[in-house]
Amino acid sequence: MRRGAAYPAAVLGAVLGAVLGLASLALPAAAEAPDRSLRPDPRPGGAPAAVADPGAPVRVVVTATALAPGGSLRPVPRGGGAAVQAATSPVAQPRTPAPTPAPAADIPQAVGALVFTGGTGTRLAVAQSLRPGQRPSGLVQATRATAARNIPARVAQSGRSGSLCGVAGLLGEELDPIPGRIRGCGVDEPVRLREVDGIALSTPATVNCTTARALQSWVQRSVVPTVGRTGGGVRSLRVVASYACRTRNNQPGARISEHGRGNAIDIAGIGLADGSELTVLGGWRDRRAGPILQQLHRGACGPFGTVLGPNSDRFHQDHFHFDTASYRSGPYCR
Repeated sequence: MRRGAAYPAAVLGAVLGAVLGLASLALPAAAEAPDRSLRPDPRPGGAPAAVADPGAPVRVVVTATALAPGGSLRPVPRGGGAAVQAATSPVAQPRTPAPTPAPAADIPQAVGALVFTGGTGTRLAVAQSLRPGQRPSGLVQATRATAARNIPARVAQSGRSGSLCGVAGLLGEELDPIPGRIRGCGVDEPVRLREVDGIALSTPATVNCTTARALQSWVQRSVVPTVGRTGGGVRSLRVVASYACRTRNNQPGARISEHGRGNAIDIAGIGLADGSELTVLGGWRDRRAGPILQQLHRGACGPFGTVLGPNSDRFHQDHFHFDTASYRSGPYCR
């Protein structure tokens, strides 16, 4: 009986010992507990925060800071315009009056002048409208006159059939005098020749009347009879150069070309009625076209003072050069 009763007592003692041991272990942790509440302190100067009613609406109060503006942020009205009423604001302060704009007499009158008017404008403001002014009187006429001096394109008066240079068969127009852009160039009485005795020029030629009459003489005495009925007869002349203010063969330092005086014309081919063409480049040494072209070259020597072709130099391999220059020894033909 004693042994049986001692066993429960031993178990109970062990349990109590364990509990007391755990309590002794927890004592150091309790000694480190904070001596005050962990809730945050109230803001300086403010009343202790009261616990809000969960069902009550939340009210937020915003107060101004050191960065808040002292007045409205709306732009200052432009000088001379009606004042704009400032928007109502709980922090709005009276605005300092804007400086008075400068008198009109002090504003520069030049278009595009920069004006600084303090708070009423910027340095990029202009004193006058940027719309272009009216054209000066006579500007259009002066511009056209300048263009006519450089480009022989403006017609002074329409040419009448058969009346150009006072010779029947020459069709075209009389032009205004052409002043040269360099010394030695220019034509006093230029004409724009379009047709010679019914034979059209592929490009109207700007020449003087002496050259126009010489070309007509060559057409009548040489071109028409020499070509005859070949290809149905002559229909046109392919003109590759007439008036041009330049040096001979466009070489630097050379003399002024006869083209620069309206005395010259370059012919590269004879157009035929059947649509074919006798070309200087392709036909000069051809067995069939060559004799015709060589005869045309010789026939020009007389009406013209200078006649140059493929046998003259490398600059005339593809055309005939004709001009009315006069030489003491007679025409120069190569």
